[in-house]
Amino acid sequence: MTEKLLSLYDDKYRQKNIMAKMMRAVRFFTLLGIALFLSFPIYSDVIPDDSYIAGYATGMLKRDFQLDLSSLVVRNGVITLPVGNLSPEDRAQVQQMLSEIPGVTGVELVEGVPQQELAVLPPPAKQETPITPSGKVAEVFPTGFLPTGHLFLPLLADPRWAHFSASYRNYVGADIDGENNGAVSFGETIPFYRANLGQTTIQWEAGLQAGVFSDFNLDAKSSDLINTDFIASVYSSMRMGQLSAFARIFHQSSHLGDEFLLRTRLERVNLSYEGADLKLSYELPYGIRVYGGGGGIFHKHPSTIKPWSIQYGLEFRSPWRLDFAAMRPLLAVDLKNHQQNDWNVDVSARAGFQFDTHQIFGRKLQFMIEYFNGNSPTGQFYKEKAEYLGIGAHYHF
Repeated sequence: MTEKLLSLYDDKYRQKNIMAKMMRAVRFFTLLGIALFLSFPIYSDVIPDDSYIAGYATGMLKRDFQLDLSSLVVRNGVITLPVGNLSPEDRAQVQQMLSEIPGVTGVELVEGVPQQELAVLPPPAKQETPITPSGKVAEVFPTGFLPTGHLFLPLLADPRWAHFSASYRNYVGADIDGENNGAVSFGETIPFYRANLGQTTIQWEAGLQAGVFSDFNLDAKSSDLINTDFIASVYSSMRMGQLSAFARIFHQSSHLGDEFLLRTRLERVNLSYEGADLKLSYELPYGIRVYGGGGGIFHKHPSTIKPWSIQYGLEFRSPWRLDFAAMRPLLAVDLKNHQQNDWNVDVSARAGFQFDTHQIFGRKLQFMIEYFNGNSPTGQFYKEKAEYLGIGAHYHF
């Protein structure tokens, strides 16, 4: 009788604890949303008129580039600038610098257009530059072997996008092992070769994407390694204006930690498979991006795994920086549905800030809070439900 009462008490206490954590999570995200909303007036006030943008751009470029800045034109937030004989690498840098100026809605780099012709150019109707063999240059990335940048931007909220990160996660509901976990990832997307299609500004690249993702139980005495996922792929991506695509053939394998196995005596599954997927992305004005795609797996173990999945999401990379600091807000939601889990949706949401002036090895530093609810992205636990809140540091090119 006493044992039953204790068991009922434990169940009620556990449920009460979960509810309290969920309420804290709701309050946390509500306060974050209010803070981000209230921060918009802080930097919306620095969205100036065209003359201010022109002066800002001239000051930035005068120091580093030999350009005819007297021919720089700004109309409705769109900068038009002759780039002369700048190399593709310098053009990409100029494009990036100008696009980050507060209030800029588009950048058009042109070649050899005299000042008097620029004066009568009609205002651009949209940010995307037409693809023509004339002097206009859209956002063209450096070409050749081992180029810089990426044609397809990283997915900010995808739990399995290869990049460098370190996060703390507190499980508010179901967990894979312990309420307090640490998660790290090591990886990158490396383009080996990039080129244009003929004389157009449509570009393609091919390369390697690889990442290692590990989870640790911080409640265990030795912070046991729970699981490590290894993902490696060859990929090809393409970009045409604001539209980009990313296709890959990948391998994934999952390995449980020795200490975790000894402590839990869990029966290990030799989870390993190869697959292929395709994602399409379109970048809308004001830093908004939508994407979607799907894929399947083959040569899988265990053979009972169902192959198909879809992925889609929404991101906001603020084109404006806060007035008091060189950082910009970020918001992202990534959604996945797997046939293996009866097409139930896995929700991964992240929000935070990117520090533009703090870079390590060319990567911009991001601090993001995160929320996940769905079947665990941790390989060996793909059938288990998980829900957590976390905070982490991320480095992306």
